[in-house]
Amino acid sequence: MAKSLIKVLKSHPRILAGGSILLVVAILAVGADLFASNDPVIQHLELSYKIGVPGFPLGNDEFGRCVWSRLLYGARISLTVGFIAVGIGATIGGFLGLLAAMSSGPVDTVIMRAMDAMLAIPGILLAIAIVGALGPGMTNVMLAVGLSSVPSYARLVRSSVLSIREREFVEAARALGATTTRIARMHIVPNVLAPVLVVATMQMGSAILSAAGLSFVGLGAQAPTPEWGSMLSRGREALRIAPHIASYPGLAIFITVMGFNFLGDGIRDLLDPRLKV
Repeated sequence: MAKSLIKVLKSHPRILAGGSILLVVAILAVGADLFASNDPVIQHLELSYKIGVPGFPLGNDEFGRCVWSRLLYGARISLTVGFIAVGIGATIGGFLGLLAAMSSGPVDTVIMRAMDAMLAIPGILLAIAIVGALGPGMTNVMLAVGLSSVPSYARLVRSSVLSIREREFVEAARALGATTTRIARMHIVPNVLAPVLVVATMQMGSAILSAAGLSFVGLGAQAPTPEWGSMLSRGREALRIAPHIASYPGLAIFITVMGFNFLGDGIRDLLDPRLKV
């Protein structure tokens, strides 16, 4: 088992690079209570815009709050948003794609035309519209980002199911009297999971980026919640006198999204039979 894992990591360095980055981010996020040097919301007004103050490794923001501590707790929020948003999109989109492919006829037409209509609207604009209707807050952001990704998963699952259901092992199961539900559960869904896993991994980065964008414009996390997008938004107002306030959350977003992209590319290469020698 260990030798196989080492072989895979050597053959696919992007999995190693992305996994290592995300492992560090996850450890810091989960252990934020241990690694944080200060409470992320306590203000030290006398230290506003300072850097190099003992006990504040990355300096202080406009209210004197610890930037390092806020980054750690922001990582926890960003990862949670990413996982839940992707889970919402993959679950709803996957179900609709499976239903459309297995039903065909009018059901397929109605579902896919609805997905086409959603795809006609840029994802971030659709998310902004949903959050605007539901109100600001991270719960609504997760729902909005998840729903905006539903069409991508629906189209992916539908195309995969249409291909798989014509294969010999599915025809054999149908000839033996297996019901449509059993064929979907036992033969089709397991074979669709691989491409969905690849897309979901890469969508994690997009979900985190979208959530940060919504918080940046004031539709996501509300003060004093430590969230990377809102930190970046507040930091832009002091770029000339305290660039560290915006630089660190921006760098955190960049590194985390890059980690998910590396991991997604590596998993795609690992699972794609056309790339195997």
